[in-house]
Amino acid sequence: MKHYWKTLSAGIVTLLMMLGVLPASADNNQRLWYDRPAKIWLEALPLGNSSLGAMVFGKTDVEEIQLNEETFWSGGPHNNNSETSIYYLNEVRNLILDGHEDIAEELVNREFIKGPHGMKYLTMGSLRLNFGHKEVKNYQRELDLTKAVNTTSYTCNGVKYVRQAFASLADGVIVVKITASKKGALSFVLSQDCQLPISTVATAANQGKAQSKGILDATIEGVELEGVKAALKARCRTEVRCDGKVSATDNTLSIEQATEAVLYISAATNYVNYHDVSGDADGKNQQLIAAAAGQKYQTLLKRHIDRYQQQYDRVKLNIAGNENAALPTDQRLDKFYGSKDMGMVCLLFNFGRYLLISSSQPGGQPTNLQGIWNDKVDAPWDSKYTININTEMNYWPSEVCNLTETTEPLFSMLKDLSVTGKETARKMYGCNGWVAHHNTDLWRIAGPVDGCAWGMFPNGGAWLATHLWQHYLYTLDKDFLYEYYPVIKGASDFYLDFLIERDGELLLVPSVSPEHGGVGKPCELTASCTMDNQIVHDALLQTKLATEVILNYEPLDRQEFTEMQTTIRKIDAALAKLPKMKVGQYGQLQEWREDIDDPDDEHRHISHLYGLYPSDQISAFNTPELWKAAGVTLRQRGDQATGWSLGWKTNFWAHMLDGNHAFTIISNMLRLLPSESEEDTDNYPDGRTFPNMFDAHPPFQIDGNFGVTAGIAEMLMQSEMAADHDLNAPFFITLLPALPDAWISGSVSGLKARGGYTVDITWKDGKLSSATILPQKDGTLLLRSRTPLTQGTLVKEYPTLGFYEYQFDVTAGKELRITTFTI
Repeated sequence: MKHYWKTLSAGIVTLLMMLGVLPASADNNQRLWYDRPAKIWLEALPLGNSSLGAMVFGKTDVEEIQLNEETFWSGGPHNNNSETSIYYLNEVRNLILDGHEDIAEELVNREFIKGPHGMKYLTMGSLRLNFGHKEVKNYQRELDLTKAVNTTSYTCNGVKYVRQAFASLADGVIVVKITASKKGALSFVLSQDCQLPISTVATAANQGKAQSKGILDATIEGVELEGVKAALKARCRTEVRCDGKVSATDNTLSIEQATEAVLYISAATNYVNYHDVSGDADGKNQQLIAAAAGQKYQTLLKRHIDRYQQQYDRVKLNIAGNENAALPTDQRLDKFYGSKDMGMVCLLFNFGRYLLISSSQPGGQPTNLQGIWNDKVDAPWDSKYTININTEMNYWPSEVCNLTETTEPLFSMLKDLSVTGKETARKMYGCNGWVAHHNTDLWRIAGPVDGCAWGMFPNGGAWLATHLWQHYLYTLDKDFLYEYYPVIKGASDFYLDFLIERDGELLLVPSVSPEHGGVGKPCELTASCTMDNQIVHDALLQTKLATEVILNYEPLDRQEFTEMQTTIRKIDAALAKLPKMKVGQYGQLQEWREDIDDPDDEHRHISHLYGLYPSDQISAFNTPELWKAAGVTLRQRGDQATGWSLGWKTNFWAHMLDGNHAFTIISNMLRLLPSESEEDTDNYPDGRTFPNMFDAHPPFQIDGNFGVTAGIAEMLMQSEMAADHDLNAPFFITLLPALPDAWISGSVSGLKARGGYTVDITWKDGKLSSATILPQKDGTLLLRSRTPLTQGTLVKEYPTLGFYEYQFDVTAGKELRITTFTI
């Protein structure tokens, strides 16, 4: 019966499109749409302009627009550095190396992890628009990803009502336009509420027949947490302008007998930076709303769309197959598994790009564990920055998906952490450089939190810093590299002091392989697990490479030149002593120095495969034995996992060059979970995507959305430096490295490759058809393809892997057009 109604629904939707009730031209691979209002937050649709987030429910009786502002967090300026850890460091190290990890864990929990344990990202509550429209017809709501505009429409008592909303990237406010098809038929009451203490003041000014105005000002109190006093208050201003009458009570606005109304919403706090809370929230709100309200609505809309499309339109993905595309998005999602609806993969990819643009723009805060969207006072894991995988994953699509501007907030936070983390390194460990552990927050804490199993991970900052070097590889921006060189170098300076030598090897101790322990061990605490060594390797190597670039770029005095040469020598010596990756008794890549992996373990963290992705230390082309061992590990861990882990596994399997397996992981992610309720998680145990396409851990975490977006791009194109990391050697681009059989034909354009290349690819019948590559500079390019090419010089074949490698000379700004032999 359930299947019957789904089939009938699809037929009805198709008929409505034929009759013109629904737009036949709608691209449902770039559009989320629904035939009923959202009942819960995970059905609402997200809008964002990096600083403001909104979740629009599309209700007809009492509409809800839930709000967030990126700097509204609990607490205030503080640090969480232990003052005693430095006195116990050597004892902890010796205990671990002697096999007494449990005793060392007690010391770490007591002397290293003192708290506070990080602040919370807060909600600003919700705007309520009471329309009283209970019986409606022809209902539809949508989120147009091509424009970043939400529209809700329906008919009530013969009047068509349309609400259009967007979070303006150009003007910094949220704008909502409401229209009625009948003159004077629009009336509603506006209010704001919040789970936190809130006070609202409403004022109205009728300005004659042309326009009336009302203002609703709200103040939301901050939260003290773990003894850190609340230093922030949120201020929200909503201004209404309409062609009807506006009246005010103490805390509501009433709009009556209007035909059209426009809401301008702004919010801010007194946050300036992690150590300054002297900002003028009211002044900011007043300035933004005055500027926005002084423009025509269509001008605001056009300015927003133009700014948004400057980023969104750079990349386009098309994959043949749209059998369920006419269905509402939640129904389409529910029918995806086992279908031929490859357009749903395009929708997932496009939604991920939309979320990143909407949550991370220059001048703002980085995307946190839920992006910028949170309706709770106590969000899961406080919606902080979890930097042992999750924050890093948030930014994996930034470069490859041609959204490089979105990285600026992350890099700004890294500058902050290099300051706060320098104090942490000095006080906690007596080291130079800077360090951050597995979590940070708005206040840029850098010490460990939560407990030894999670917090004793002194690699979070260095992992984040690898994004700086990757940004350089994609953009070749030497000015950028010079600016951020101290941050990159500071991460490696910490390691050069923190590492200890035992039996000819440099070990990082204490640490953990994130949130995971080996067979026979009493706890997670360890010495130089595989991920430790991989991140240390990247931090040191990337510092060396950045130093070499700077030496050939910026005029240096003799002392600076000598210091940089000394840095390179120190790093070379340290790299030679780092422990090597090992293949274990089951053929797996070992997660620890000891061979203590459990072959039946399906733990969500597969941290030791960092070397496969996002790093390039493990490769089918350069390290085949380690690559095979990585495949054994992946098969041991299975194809099910939490949502974010599935995002990582998609990238893993893409770099295993196995498109079918990568698509299996995507299919496992695209399984509906109706809500976070215990009943639904029991009834949908494999559900990993909520009705509004948010990723489900469960609960909601946005990193899975970003991880799978990057994974889809990596399935279609990969790029890397030469294996010896010679800065003068050609870069490699691999076309269609992991194309699934199900993606029979399609195209992608605008992807970015390391070396400053822009790549377009077309495929047909499962094989490369053509490609266009735009170089940023003159030079040589090495191109890999499973399909023989008609151009270029064939320099190598990989019979086992089924790839050909060609060499091309390229000219900056001149397209290289690639065609293939017909076989």
